Amino acid sequence: MSTRQRLLLVLLAFAALYVIWGSTYLAMKVAIAELPPLLMAGSRFVVAGGILLGCLAAFGRVRASDLLRPLHWRSAFLIGGGLMLFGNAFVALSLARVPTGVAALMVATTPMWLVGLDWLSGRSGRPAPQVILGIFVGLGGIGVLSGVLTPGAGLDVDPWGVLGLLLATLGWAVGSIYSRHAPLPKSILVATAMEMLAGGVLVLLLGACLEDWSGFTPANASWSAYAAWGYLIVFGSLIGFTAYLWLLREVSAAKVATYAYVNPIVAVWLGWGYLGEPVGVRTFVAAGLILAAVLLINLYRRPPKDAPATEPVASIDAPAAEEQVLEEEHHAAEVHASRGTEPTSVNPTTR
Repeated sequence: MSTRQRLLLVLLAFAALYVIWGSTYLAMKVAIAELPPLLMAGSRFVVAGGILLGCLAAFGRVRASDLLRPLHWRSAFLIGGGLMLFGNAFVALSLARVPTGVAALMVATTPMWLVGLDWLSGRSGRPAPQVILGIFVGLGGIGVLSGVLTPGAGLDVDPWGVLGLLLATLGWAVGSIYSRHAPLPKSILVATAMEMLAGGVLVLLLGACLEDWSGFTPANASWSAYAAWGYLIVFGSLIGFTAYLWLLREVSAAKVATYAYVNPIVAVWLGWGYLGEPVGVRTFVAAGLILAAVLLINLYRRPPKDAPATEPVASIDAPAAEEQVLEEEHHAAEVHASRGTEPTSVNPTTR
C-alpha cells in the first residue's frame, strides 16, 4: 500500500468515526423508542458480525484455523466485552439514572483512559504536553455543550449512574488497547466479525437477565424503528466499528480517541435538524473548543528518534509477503529440528 493510499484510508476512516458514529445517537434514539435497548444493541452486533463473516467466507477470505482456535475467540470475547458489553450496555443503563449532560461529559473522558492506558502498557511514550492540553480543551468543550460547566446548574447526580459510566469508558478503553495487540486472526475484518459476534452475545445475555422481553412483539414495532436498527448495523457497526479497529492499528490511540469529542457536535446538529432541538451560542462555543482539541491532538507529530524501528503497516488483509515469511519460518524450524539446533526467527515482530 502506497503512502497516498494509506493516507486516504486513514482520512476516510476518521470521517466514518466523526460523522457516522455521531449520527448513531439519533438512530439509537429512534430505535430504542420501540425496541428494548439491550435487545436492540445485542442483536445489532450479532447480525452485523454474522453478515461480515458470511461475506468474507463467501469470498474465501476466512480460514478455518482462525475460527477454530480457542485463543482467537477468547480475545474476541474479551474485546467484545469491553467495547460492546461495557462501552454500550453500561451507557444505556446509566442514562436511566443521570442527566444526558453528565453522561456526555463522562463518556468524553474516554480519550484520557486511552492515552493513559496506552502509556502505562508501554506501547507508547509519555503523552506530549500538546496532546494533554488537547484532551483537557476537548473535555472543556464537552462540558460547555452538555451544560455541566454552566454556573448554578444544580445537577443531582446519581453515584451509581456515574459509576456505570465510569465502567463504560474504562471498559471501552481497555478493550480498545487490548485489541491492538491481542492474539487474533491476521485479517482485521475476520477479527472484527468475531468481536462483534462475541460482544453481541454478551449484550444479549445481559439483556435477557435485566430486561423483560415478554411484552415485546417484533410485529408491533414501526418501520422507522427497524430502519434505524438497520442503519446501526450497516453504518454504525459494519463501517464505523471496522474503521475504528483499523485506525487503532494505524495511528495513535490519542488521535483515534478524538471521535469522542466530535460525535456530540454531530449529534447536536442532527438533533437540531431532524428533531427540532435548540442550538444556541453555547453550541458554537463548544464546537470551537472541540475542534481546537482535535487539531491539537491530530497535528502533533512525535519527534523522530535517532534509530527508528521499522514495523510493517497492518492492512485489511495480511499481505502475501507475510505468508511467504511464515512458510520460510516453518521450513527453517523443520531444518533446525532435524539438526537439533535452535532456529532463528525470520520475522521477530509478533502481533
